[in-house]
Amino acid sequence: MYSIAQIVENIVKHKPYLSESLAAGIINISALARVIQPEVEKAGGRPVNPGAVVMALNRLAPYLQVREQGQLNKLLNNMGDIILRGNLCDYTFKNSGSLLDNHVRVLSALPGQEEVFYTMVRGVFETNLVVSDSMEEMVDAYFEEEQCIFKQNGLSSVTLKLPKGNILQPGFYYCIMKELSWEGINLIEVISSTNEFTVVVANELIDKTFVVLKNIGRK
Repeated sequence: MYSIAQIVENIVKHKPYLSESLAAGIINISALARVIQPEVEKAGGRPVNPGAVVMALNRLAPYLQVREQGQLNKLLNNMGDIILRGNLCDYTFKNSGSLLDNHVRVLSALPGQEEVFYTMVRGVFETNLVVSDSMEEMVDAYFEEEQCIFKQNGLSSVTLKLPKGNILQPGFYYCIMKELSWEGINLIEVISSTNEFTVVVANELIDKTFVVLKNIGRK
C-alpha cells in the first residue's frame, strides 16, 4: 500500500505545470490539497485527512525546488549559438521503396549550396523533409510519384547548439518544450541530433520563438 506522500508525489509528477508552480512557491497549498484530495483517496483506497495532504505537499515542494536547480540549470545556462533560418517548406511523405532513392537524388544536387537548409527524418511509416523554399521545385519534381501526406510553406526554424551532457540529464528537453508551450508557440516540427535541437514554426512566430529560447536558463 502506498503512503499518502507517495500518492501525492505521483499525482504532482504527472502534472508538469503543477510541479513547476509548486516548486516556484506560487500555489496555495491548502487549496491544492482540497482539489487533489479526492484523487488521493481514490488512489489510496481509503479516506484521507486534508491536513495529511497539505503536509505531503509541503514536504514535496522543497524537493521539487532542488530538483529544478543543480545540474539542469548549469546545462541550460550553457546553451550555445542560436541559428535562425527562414523561407522553409515542410513535407511529409508516406514511406515507399523508392523514397530513399529520390532523397539521394536531391542530396546529390546539394554540393556547393551551403546556404540551403535540408533535413530528413525517416519514421516507421512516413518520412519528413524540411527544406529551403529554393528547393521546392526540385523536391516536387523528384518526389512527384510519392504520396505526399502533408506540405506547408511559410516556415522558419530556430536551432539551438546544446551543451555536452544534455542527453544524460533528465528533464532537459522538457524545460525547453515547457517554455515554448507556456508562450503558446505551436511547433510544426521538432528535429534533434545529439548536440543540436531545432524547432520549426510559422514565420509569424519566429521572433517570439527566438526570444523564448534565447532566455532559457536566464530567469
